[in-house]
Amino acid sequence: MRSNRIRTTALAATALLAALSLTACSDNGSGDNGKAGAAAPAGSTVDQQPPAATAPDSGKDAKDTGGTSDTPAENTAAHSKGSTSVTSGRKSNTAATGSRGTGNSSPVTCTGGNTKVTVSKVSRPINHLLLTATNTGSRPCYAYHAPALGFDDAQAAFPVLRDSIPQAVVTLEPGQSAYASVGLFGESDGKDLHKGKHLTVYFTSKSNSGSTGSPAELTLPANTYWGDNGFVTYWQSNMADALTY
Repeated sequence: MRSNRIRTTALAATALLAALSLTACSDNGSGDNGKAGAAAPAGSTVDQQPPAATAPDSGKDAKDTGGTSDTPAENTAAHSKGSTSVTSGRKSNTAATGSRGTGNSSPVTCTGGNTKVTVSKVSRPINHLLLTATNTGSRPCYAYHAPALGFDDAQAAFPVLRDSIPQAVVTLEPGQSAYASVGLFGESDGKDLHKGKHLTVYFTSKSNSGSTGSPAELTLPANTYWGDNGFVTYWQSNMADALTY
């Protein structure tokens, strides 16, 4: 009986050892699987690397590059178009200048026919009028000497102030004006003044031997009085010079 027990115990121990061996083998397999599972982080690291397929980014870069190259082309076209417009403008200006240059631009004498003459009162100097003659023609004109004035029905021409002779003859381009001031009376006139209503302005010839062309007929400002000892200046190129006398 005791031998059977010993044998049974030995068999049980043997079975136990076998079971432990199987368990160890099973644990080793789990360990291998664990090791295989531990390889996953390495796989994850590979996934974190930039993907090999970068076509979308390359396409974007190509598109951006294409846009950049198109921009200078557009600028060049715009610049070329602008240059063409400038060139055309220059041609037009040249043509216009040439056309103007072919006309007869030699100066003529200023008269009532190629000028517009106006008369106005001024506050300074007192008792003065200002005559303005504007060239309305297409050619320059010379305003020679001083205008010859006729007040109303006066038989004598109004006196001319010799001290107002300019350094050169006044030349008026189309649209430009000449000026002459009129001192209505002198100190010696006293109360012997005439109330004026009408003024005739004659233009003097180059030789200063008389009037030339048609005169200008003007209506005087209200309450204009003139005397026999007044004066008119020579034509001046600016208003300030005319009003210094």
